[in-house]
Amino acid sequence: MASQNQPDSQRPSPSPLLTQHPALPLPPTPLSSSYTHTSPIPTTALPSAGPARRRYMVGIDEAGRGPALGPMVYAAAYCPVDWEELPTLGFNDSKVLSAETRASLLLTLSSHPSNLGWAVRVLSPSSISGGMLSRPPTNLNLQAQQATVHLLRLLFAQEIDVAQIFVDALGPSVPYQAYLQSLFPSCEVIVCPKADAIYPVVGAASVAAKTCRDAWMEGWVYEEPGLPSPAGIDRAPVEGTPAPAELELELGSGYPSDPRTQAWIAAKLERTFGYPRLVRFSWAPVRLAMEKHAHAVKWIDDNQASVVKSFASATGRDRARCALARDLGLRSVGEI
Repeated sequence: MASQNQPDSQRPSPSPLLTQHPALPLPPTPLSSSYTHTSPIPTTALPSAGPARRRYMVGIDEAGRGPALGPMVYAAAYCPVDWEELPTLGFNDSKVLSAETRASLLLTLSSHPSNLGWAVRVLSPSSISGGMLSRPPTNLNLQAQQATVHLLRLLFAQEIDVAQIFVDALGPSVPYQAYLQSLFPSCEVIVCPKADAIYPVVGAASVAAKTCRDAWMEGWVYEEPGLPSPAGIDRAPVEGTPAPAELELELGSGYPSDPRTQAWIAAKLERTFGYPRLVRFSWAPVRLAMEKHAHAVKWIDDNQASVVKSFASATGRDRARCALARDLGLRSVGEI
């Protein structure tokens, strides 16, 4: 992301993806919480379509499950079961498509208002980390499941007549399929690996999810002022290292195995406050970097036995006495 200190004439032009993606806010704003975006409902899905109303199939896929940086995006694409044009549009597993092809297919998603609709559920990095670090934790599998169910229920709430649901599986598909089938008994539910390459409607969802995540990553707006210099975790100037306005590290893919992402994680650690909201604090490489290089925190009530002792149960002679008598030091006349 270009430094905010650069003159406008020196900043690169925004990617067409950023200006084209309807799921992103304009002007760009920080992603501080999760949200859902939906396209207009196709006209053949509306109850008001009368005899022209069609039964629909839905595809579900995600992007950004594994990275340590940025959001995870779940997407649903839906079209009539008998829509013969869908296989000719070129939708496929977004990972095998070029960025240019994905950008073109993003336009295709919005070019068939009679028969093709889509929606995305964008899970912010803070929401992901907050769930995984809560007690009890909401692990990533459960968050993914909740996002899928959220999108499907949204379509049912819009009175779309859903007949088939296809979901790309990342884990055991049989129990997940049974779970979704129990929630949506009126539909045929299929959960399988590589569904985005098998079913074009899942490929369409894959494109919606991938382009949305890529747009967020490319145009990320930081809430935190004064990000640490890429000089290093100590924020100490290193001889020969350019100033922040002159050097901007690449985020890379966001995956912990990417050397560019590893360099970014090492450089952007602020030793007192940690990382910006772009980072998923629950990821192991991030936790390890903070444990190793961030300032240690010692809470003021750690090891304070006197505080704990003050809440201890009464013992001995005071055990059977009321709290007021103990606090005021009252004694029975017979004890004097």
